[in-house]
Amino acid sequence: MVIESVWFAIGVSAAVKSTLVLAVARLMTSALRGRSAALRHLVWTAAAVAVLALPFFVVSLPALRIPSLGTVAPGVAALFETTATAGADAATPRTPVPSGAANAQRPAHGPLDWRLLLLSLWAAGAAAAFAQMLFAFAAMSRVRRAARSSPDRTLAAELATQLGISRVVRILETSEGSMPMTFGVLRPAIFLPRDAAGWTEERRRVVLLHELAHVRRGDVATHLIARLALILNWCNPLAWVAWREFLKERERATDDLVLGCGARASEYAGHLLEVARGMQPSPGLAWAAVAMARRSQLEGRLVAILDSKVNRKAAGRASAWAAVLVAIALAAPFAAVRAQDPASTALPADIDATIRAADAQKNHEMLEKPAEVFESRRQYDNAKKLLDAAVTIREQESGSQSVAYGVGLMKLGDLEKKRNRPEEAAAFYSKAAALVGDRPEAAPALMYLGEHMLFNMNYLQAIEYFQKAKNLDPAQAGPAQMWMAVVREHEQNSAGAESLFRSALAVEDANSADAATTMELYAFFLKDQGRGDEAAQMSARAAALRGATPREQLPVFRSGGRLTPASETQQLPGNVYRIGNGVTPPKLLSKVEPEYTEEARAAKYQGTAALSVEIRPDGFADNIRVIKGLGLGLDQNAVNAVLQWQFQPGTKDGAPVPVQATIEVNFRLQ
Repeated sequence: MVIESVWFAIGVSAAVKSTLVLAVARLMTSALRGRSAALRHLVWTAAAVAVLALPFFVVSLPALRIPSLGTVAPGVAALFETTATAGADAATPRTPVPSGAANAQRPAHGPLDWRLLLLSLWAAGAAAAFAQMLFAFAAMSRVRRAARSSPDRTLAAELATQLGISRVVRILETSEGSMPMTFGVLRPAIFLPRDAAGWTEERRRVVLLHELAHVRRGDVATHLIARLALILNWCNPLAWVAWREFLKERERATDDLVLGCGARASEYAGHLLEVARGMQPSPGLAWAAVAMARRSQLEGRLVAILDSKVNRKAAGRASAWAAVLVAIALAAPFAAVRAQDPASTALPADIDATIRAADAQKNHEMLEKPAEVFESRRQYDNAKKLLDAAVTIREQESGSQSVAYGVGLMKLGDLEKKRNRPEEAAAFYSKAAALVGDRPEAAPALMYLGEHMLFNMNYLQAIEYFQKAKNLDPAQAGPAQMWMAVVREHEQNSAGAESLFRSALAVEDANSADAATTMELYAFFLKDQGRGDEAAQMSARAAALRGATPREQLPVFRSGGRLTPASETQQLPGNVYRIGNGVTPPKLLSKVEPEYTEEARAAKYQGTAALSVEIRPDGFADNIRVIKGLGLGLDQNAVNAVLQWQFQPGTKDGAPVPVQATIEVNFRLQ
């Protein structure tokens, strides 16, 4: 299933981009309607080359990112939605699902089956068409070996010289009534029917001139290229349109070359009509050889031949090189584009397949986006697996001493920080900071290392990290000075601590969460200094900034599970109810205590986070919104804990209903 998933992803990408290439070619040939058929044929040839090159470009070119509407549209940052309860019901107690369990419980024949079916259907059609082409080549090779030289080889040599063909072209006889054909890329040969000996010399001359024109133009090679492009895209209707246009423009360009050699249009049209009526084309051999005439195209060709106003200019070498450049210009940008859309953040159905596809495309973002989703769902083992692979791709593409590799290590550090593994996080951050160097991107890693040193009472090293982060990124000046104040406080340097607290507040946005955290820590400091009034004023400023009092009086779950009902009953938007007037309150059945973050312990930070939640009929919290936050990661830890709480749901008229509540999560240091 893994390999099929990789090829499916590459195939879909190439199919979509092939459609775009063919659509562009269609528009270009429409715009060139007044130009020569040879030029339009070059455009279709370039499109076929581009279509064949696309799968190789997709896996080899670096990604060119473009944002989609989903990535540009702003999100609601304060809204947290539960994601770990899919399939649970109110009657079944839910136990925590270990990381990776979702994938382990996935049926063996899950969502990838339809992809495998489509891939199999495409492969079967392509294989059948390719086999038919191989059979045609084998058949033409047998015909060539069995054929004898034609008596018109002397006439053909004269005409080849007239067309400027320097290589030897064999003229062979085939069975009576067969259509004149050209076959062979490196050793071209022209096949005439045995009864051509009874034709007039003028007809033999015209037919040979036409087939030699195919040799001069290299039409057997371009026929092979276009046929392969059609085989790869046999299920795409636009590919069949392109194939018909390619054949039409090729024959018209060949006719134009014949007329350019002096053939009279009326006589040439007559001979072409008689050959098409009297000779029988072989559909099977047409997969490998270029036939002189197809009855389905005859009418259009005759009209073009007899129209004296048609542009019959042949395409020269400059045009051929232009076609190559057009092919590259068409294929490369389409192949390199990787849209960043909401689907890119969906959880992969098969992590190993996702890793292999990302490795094939050298696209680390294909792994980092879903890793973020796994992190938000606390499926940390899956996130770690994806990020490890992403870092490997960064290393392969940019080197183990590159900034890009350092940024990847920082993402691993962020993950370990969320997992509350400070030593592992510090190891990743330390190496990342060394690689990123004196760039602003290193500042978050340095900030964490400073906090880690503070927690381990290495105050001198902590100050150095905070000072460097401040110097590298002015946006970190406020938090860095706040942490340096905490360090001075641990060192019993009260004057230094207060000066740094004030400096931090001076540079921070007065309405920001960082400023609120600084105010709260400063208030703790003032209280420890016996300056209770100043501490109370600073706490009030922080509380006002946090929005401590909810605008509406909602039910409140406190630490002991006690619920305070609202004074009125109201059905909220989305069929979420308040308690009262027939709506009974939920009851807390079990809870998971939130974890303290390392930085909060280092700063001796404590407080209460208030969360607005919906208690669903299945007894779990959903749509959690922080209405009174805490800094240093505690409000996120509160959300993570509440997502695992279980309630007896509220009811209305005896039936479970979603009920609005506010949960207060207290963080206290012993």
